[in-house]
Amino acid sequence: MKDLIITFSSLWLISHAASGAISDVTLDTIPNSIFDEFRRTDQTNDNLNSLQIIQSQGYPAEAHTVTTEDGYILTIHRILGKPGSPAVFLQHGLLGSSADWLIANKSVSLAFLLADRGYDVWLGNFRGNTYSRAHVNLSSDDRRFWDFSWHESGIYDLPAMLTHIVETKQNLLRAYIGYSMGTTAFFVLCSERPQIARLVQSAYVLAPVAYLKYVQSPVMRFLAFAEEPLKKVIEAVSHGEFLPNDILVKILTKYICYFNTLEEEVCSNVFFLVVGFDSTEFDYQLMPKFLNHIPAGGSIKQLTHYGQLVKSGNFRQYDYGKDKNLEIYNSTEPPEYNISRIITPIAMFWGENDWLSTRIDVVRFVNKLPHKPVFYKVPYKKFNHLDFLVARNVRQLVFDQLIDILTNNTLDLHLET
Repeated sequence: MKDLIITFSSLWLISHAASGAISDVTLDTIPNSIFDEFRRTDQTNDNLNSLQIIQSQGYPAEAHTVTTEDGYILTIHRILGKPGSPAVFLQHGLLGSSADWLIANKSVSLAFLLADRGYDVWLGNFRGNTYSRAHVNLSSDDRRFWDFSWHESGIYDLPAMLTHIVETKQNLLRAYIGYSMGTTAFFVLCSERPQIARLVQSAYVLAPVAYLKYVQSPVMRFLAFAEEPLKKVIEAVSHGEFLPNDILVKILTKYICYFNTLEEEVCSNVFFLVVGFDSTEFDYQLMPKFLNHIPAGGSIKQLTHYGQLVKSGNFRQYDYGKDKNLEIYNSTEPPEYNISRIITPIAMFWGENDWLSTRIDVVRFVNKLPHKPVFYKVPYKKFNHLDFLVARNVRQLVFDQLIDILTNNTLDLHLET
């Protein structure tokens, strides 16, 4: 859901699609001046992929592929630790990829900080993003390929990736670290496939997302309550995919952020309408690199499913409508996820100014857990959803505390009131 920071660009696409202009938006119709500026800004990251970013920082890297039970082929990136080093797994959010954990300076990046502490770091990629666009039978041009939500990421993607790591290491995972949709999928995993969740000794959830009844983002609320017309418009101009990491989307996002405004602050203000305002911690220098990797692609159904949570106020499976729900679930309403099955020790990090993961929704979720987690409020009043990835002081505000809890295994603190 940070991940919704690029939603403003989708709104631009939607507005053009609604007017019929989207059919005219092609690479041929974009002015050469925009191409030139795009190439200039794109060079800030030298077009490195996740594996190359890791290697460029002097760390040994590997790419592993796994196949899910329903046929999706996923890529896991790895910062190779020493033999016997404990494994930690980092999972991105909506429209993100493994690169989310790598784009900041290595002295700030959580992936590199953990590698420097002696951990074997694995970086997951959910189905449909830049690194996981393959299937044993389906092409990514097939609408059926994109018929998934974060529910499938929880019951299929995470089991495939976590099982592969455990089999490779011949040991349990020391920690699962998820951000935004990476937390949602983990909660789904624990609820629906608790036997797989037992492969993880502890979990660290950043900007946790389950209940969304009190989401404050006006953009998210608009998308939620305009779900059906927006879904129809987007599906009319796509095959179920949402904001892939291709050159056209890159140009559109960078055009909005750099070429239609006089100052970067104007662009960041659009971001803040989604995640919460925090101009002090926002690292504007990361913007070109950030937009080189995000959005990394996802499905319309992922976004729609979140919108349903906003409207229903419940944490539950996808709502297909009464007739299809009856066929699939044997009930006219989709079943709620069984939070009481989440028994993994959890450290939960949240920001007071997070418009997507609000305190009231987070506390509601926490109060339903069978075991109370470490409940860590970031000690900075304006800390928002996106700050977990790009805040200037995210290491001091969040990551040092996370690593301390992980290293000292102190997941026995009481819920903060």
